[in-house]
Amino acid sequence: MKELALKYRDELLERVLPFWLEKSQDKEYGGYFTCLDRRGGVFDTDKFIWLQGRQVWMFSMLYNKVERRQEWLDCALQGGEFLRKYGHDGNLNWYFSLTREGRPLVEPYNIFSYTFATMAFGQLSLATGNAEYADIAKRTFDIVLSKTDNPKGHWNKAYPGTRNLKNFALPMILCNLALEIEPLLDEDFLIRTIDTCIHEVMEVFLRPELGGIIVENVELDGSLSDTFDGRLLNPGHAIEAMWFIMDLGERLGRKDLIEKAAQTTLRMLEYGWDKQYGGIFYFMDRLGHPTQQLEWDQKLWWVHIESLISLLKAYRLTGSQESLQWFEKIHDYTWSHFRDAEYPEWWGYLDRRGQVLLDLKGGKWKGCFHVPRGLYQCWQELEKINANR
Repeated sequence: MKELALKYRDELLERVLPFWLEKSQDKEYGGYFTCLDRRGGVFDTDKFIWLQGRQVWMFSMLYNKVERRQEWLDCALQGGEFLRKYGHDGNLNWYFSLTREGRPLVEPYNIFSYTFATMAFGQLSLATGNAEYADIAKRTFDIVLSKTDNPKGHWNKAYPGTRNLKNFALPMILCNLALEIEPLLDEDFLIRTIDTCIHEVMEVFLRPELGGIIVENVELDGSLSDTFDGRLLNPGHAIEAMWFIMDLGERLGRKDLIEKAAQTTLRMLEYGWDKQYGGIFYFMDRLGHPTQQLEWDQKLWWVHIESLISLLKAYRLTGSQESLQWFEKIHDYTWSHFRDAEYPEWWGYLDRRGQVLLDLKGGKWKGCFHVPRGLYQCWQELEKINANR
């Protein structure tokens, strides 16, 4: 385990972080390029707010928790200032994307622009002590909570009143977001928010009658919907949520919650594993019907990396040998398929057989987040496991 901890640490500090520091920073206009080819060349200069926020968060977090490196803080600050100036409409309604110079391209329809702005300015405020950054984080978090019933607001394309479904993604991300900005929140408010999120994830979207799997959408009353959206499963989403829940279980001293999350991780892996070619499916239908998503059988980087985190947390917190065995299996698949041995950073998109689909290291959806966060989380979990031994 000690060698494994060093493996994750060295990959993070010596290959992945230098890639983003060197290749992604826009020194002329601020913010970050995320559309990067295999070697880090920029192939598109549009800037996506949620990826900008994720990178500000990443370098702020590492500065706060790993080492107070000036280059990390400088990277976070220049991205944070770009977001502060150009990322919203003046009332903290965060756009989806901007031109390179910071002109709005897509209106503020995406709730995850808001959630990752909250995370970004929360960590940046801790790194700098800047009260304005803390205020941006708290005010944006309030807006996120005000949108829980209709995250897209008037940008919602669904016809009102016909099929009212609620989605797993927001309560799932709030489980993590609440802990991320805990230092900025009132204790009673924090606990109420956490309790609501736990209830939604573990009692509404987790379905015992389906064998303990998590669905992506339910009716407003919590019932299942026999529709494309209602049958949709995203194993990676569910598994990522389970390490958020385990973190909350630790924070609250709830072993029952940790155990349930660990078991749900195993259930989703058993359900989502491709027994023919290996790897975890991207999307599935709970009744085995064809999905709407044509990319359903692709193998994505973040799905596998988030699974590694959940399995290591489950092993550390419960001692589950089954979690350790699954970790070893997914570790082998992930490092042999997603890691580019020739150039830094990892592949994002594989076909079902595990062949690289897109010759890129970043784009509209992949930025400086899941790979470095996963390497950091696994490194830290392995260090804790070694210390416990």
